[in-house]
Amino acid sequence: MIKLTFCIRRLPQLSREEFFSYWHGHHAALARKNAKAMRVARYVQLHALEDRINDVLRGSRKAPQGFDGVAEMWWPSREEMNKAFSTPEGKAAGKEMLADEKNFIDLANSPIWLSEEHEMPID
Repeated sequence: MIKLTFCIRRLPQLSREEFFSYWHGHHAALARKNAKAMRVARYVQLHALEDRINDVLRGSRKAPQGFDGVAEMWWPSREEMNKAFSTPEGKAAGKEMLADEKNFIDLANSPIWLSEEHEMPID
């Protein structure tokens, strides 16, 4: 399994409510629309909770400020992901997603990377 992980910070001019509404509404619909062209097997949004325990967790580790959320896109393999973005439809879908991200994500402060999943079963 190949995952794209995107730790997202919202644009400073957006409130949390505006950010989550746009991401969960408009952008999620765009992701669903483009999923076939991008050959995405799964798309997940993790919305950060406003909870004081987050401050306790960060403080106990001397961790930096958290993110507003995390997005994950999953592909069954690197080959599937490469196939998706080598087609005209896949390239257009990727460009459309990036153009929309500029409407609500602080891209310069939102790390993004590919990884390979290694599940560690818990007995």
